[in-house]
Amino acid sequence: MRLSLWRPLFLLLACLSACRLQAQQSRFDSVQHVAEVVVLQQLTYREVIPSQVLKGDALHRVASLSVADALRYFSGVQLKDYGGVGGLKTVNVRSMGSHHVGVYYDGIELGNAQNGVVDLGQFSLDNVEEVSLYNGQKSAIFQPAAEFGNAGSVYIRTRRPKFQEGEHRHLRFTVKGASADTWRVAGLWEERLNDHLFSSLNAEALTSSGRYEFRYRRKNQDGTVAYDTTATRHNGDIQALRMEANLHGLFDQGGWHLKGYTYHSHRGIPGAIVSNVWRRGERQADHNSFLQASAQKAWNPQFSSRWLAKYAYYSTHYVNNDYTTQRVDNLYHQQEAYFSTSNVYEMLPGWSASASYDFRFNTLRADIPRFAFPHRFSNQLSVATAYNHPLFSVQASLLGTSVKDHTRTLADKPSVQTLTPAFFVNCSPLGDVPFTLRAYAKKSFRMPTFNDLFYTNVGNAMLKPESAIQYNVGATFEWGGLRQFRNTGRMSGGVQGKVSLDAYYNTVHDKIVAYPKGQQFRWTMLNLGCVHIKGVDAEAQVILPIIRNWGLNVRAQYTYQDARDVTDARDTYYNDQIPYVPWHSGSVIVGLTHKRWTIDYSFIYVGERYNQQENTKYNYMQPWYTNDLHASYSFQWGDVRCRLTGEVNNLLSQDYDVILNYPMPKRNYALALSVEL
Repeated sequence: MRLSLWRPLFLLLACLSACRLQAQQSRFDSVQHVAEVVVLQQLTYREVIPSQVLKGDALHRVASLSVADALRYFSGVQLKDYGGVGGLKTVNVRSMGSHHVGVYYDGIELGNAQNGVVDLGQFSLDNVEEVSLYNGQKSAIFQPAAEFGNAGSVYIRTRRPKFQEGEHRHLRFTVKGASADTWRVAGLWEERLNDHLFSSLNAEALTSSGRYEFRYRRKNQDGTVAYDTTATRHNGDIQALRMEANLHGLFDQGGWHLKGYTYHSHRGIPGAIVSNVWRRGERQADHNSFLQASAQKAWNPQFSSRWLAKYAYYSTHYVNNDYTTQRVDNLYHQQEAYFSTSNVYEMLPGWSASASYDFRFNTLRADIPRFAFPHRFSNQLSVATAYNHPLFSVQASLLGTSVKDHTRTLADKPSVQTLTPAFFVNCSPLGDVPFTLRAYAKKSFRMPTFNDLFYTNVGNAMLKPESAIQYNVGATFEWGGLRQFRNTGRMSGGVQGKVSLDAYYNTVHDKIVAYPKGQQFRWTMLNLGCVHIKGVDAEAQVILPIIRNWGLNVRAQYTYQDARDVTDARDTYYNDQIPYVPWHSGSVIVGLTHKRWTIDYSFIYVGERYNQQENTKYNYMQPWYTNDLHASYSFQWGDVRCRLTGEVNNLLSQDYDVILNYPMPKRNYALALSVEL
């Protein structure tokens, strides 16, 4: 694949002189950081259920383009990737389904009432500081009511301005070129308006032809080869623009945050390769914007409050000019309004209670004949309590949810009301020894989406809500001050490490599963009834200095999952593994640092699985694995900080599909230059 990377890099280098002149006007004196806008309340609890976290340089060294790339390295996660830069990317945690995973962007959930799927490929890592994953829920009772309702949660935290004494402005420019004619240009401007007000503006443009070579090989049921050829992926192009503006404010015992976000893209949908059809005529344009605000205040050492608000408007234009199917040209408009208030009170030292209320309104319009024009009112109320002791921590919560749907063309159904409790416990049986045991039980709930219920020719207005029950037991052992390393990023001089092991059992009732039906934008809905999920997650991390100025960081994770459909013993697929869930999967990340150099090798393995409900030989999918290599060099030119990075992904050029008939790229490359002052 041809790469013309040098011209934009030289242009960026030519801008360094001007940047350097401006940077020399700032002096880096004593360190006086402006930390995150977080109220320092008196309530401090260790995590009952620890999270998986990638942040800072570690995040950017293993994740190439989007948040989806980072989540591949978390245990218990299956990433559904339909290929290419612009391909749809969704996350499934512990086989519960993408709809049971809440995705939060700077503390407020990203919603999509139309199909319930958040495309993580739309969220760049350029302005992201941390990505974390929680099973069950976050180990905090001071949170919105909606966060108590998810089976798993992904939190994306973007960069917040931090200034040293005498600094008033930060600028950063990044240009990245990659295979498939991919170019990404981004800029960041942070400003210190006064001692209590800070702003940031981040913009990014992406363009890619989406063309890459792949091998297509399929066998007949008798084992003979039906197809074996090399071709080029078409109609995977994308042009996207993302802009994000932030205001951060501080006031007495509190702070506030205002964010405006907009994302615009035009892209092709390459579609599945079936019936010897290599090109598709599907196109999609997305125009997504939202405005969100948050504020938090500690009224006294015992009582704190938080308020969240959001308005989002999503527009999707879907066109299908494929001659093999009926022509489609539809426009969808989705709106969401959200408000939340949370309050926490410390009744006794170490014992606190909270109450939260969330209101959400969703509506969907489309230019489709006989469309239902649904709108939904959701109310959620939670109460929770937590007790923290030097030897153990306990948390319990109860969430009440009420959902009412209305349409123009259908009779209103009764409102859906449910209670979902959760209980968490964590103990340290050996006192000061950093060995902990944990367990939790939780019930979660999710409504069918608008597409599930009302989509023309696909939706089923009689679908029942989906519910799940989770059980988890686990243990963690740490040594060498790894916790301090994660907080400060500094070595203590010796070997540091962590080993974690969790076993879980989940049951899902009235499970709704969505698959692309020929066309990626349209979905066919399947209700599996009941699924039993058993699994084990294992993680290990070791950090050690080798010799002077050399450091080694090794992180590994392994997941075993047994997720079986047990709806009806008369079904031919009874007790079979559900589609696209591998029994074994894992990853390894090895990072080597030396002065200004960092080199990272990452390996991902996904074991055998099936692409349909019946576990037959014809539906079997072989294991796949990828090897990626990342290297970076940081240097200083006056007061201008620069970083040059290079990547080789799928180093061994393996041919594989994450989703059947959606081939992934072979070996591909990327080169980037970033300057900051």
